[in-house]
Amino acid sequence: MKRVIRAIPNFPKEGILFRDITPLFNHQALCSKMTNAIIEQLPEIPNAVAGIESRGFLLGMMIANKLNVPFILMRKAGKLPGPVHRVDYALEYGKAGLEVQKDAIRADWKVMIHDDLLATGGTAAAAAELTKKSNAYISCFSFLIQLNELKGTHLLNNYSNTIICLTQY
Repeated sequence: MKRVIRAIPNFPKEGILFRDITPLFNHQALCSKMTNAIIEQLPEIPNAVAGIESRGFLLGMMIANKLNVPFILMRKAGKLPGPVHRVDYALEYGKAGLEVQKDAIRADWKVMIHDDLLATGGTAAAAAELTKKSNAYISCFSFLIQLNELKGTHLLNNYSNTIICLTQY
């Protein structure tokens, strides 16, 4: 993975080193290996997989499909039709809102939350709060990349003790 992931300096703003996972998706066998590596580390089979917009959709859907469970879209504010739950949160470089449709998650489900990158943990924590607003539980978190110096696991340990990260920087 580390040989394929690109480092893009000063994106999306000055001082940020962006880890671009886009090249991973040119390698079907690697995508299958990543999906399997996450599934092998699951503490239990979740009732659903929630993917965080937008890069969390890519592997998240593959994981849900392989587990034969529903896939839930957690999107940026204003992108989903119908009644939604919303959580506002801080990013490492700004502020944002995350939403999920109110009928997407059933009460008492165990939901796996997937995204491409764990930095400060703010986006994944917002996804966990959306899951809780639906009266469901967080089974675990999974990420392709963890940025160790930003200590995002500290925040996410409030929601689950299982945080799967395939590679770290």
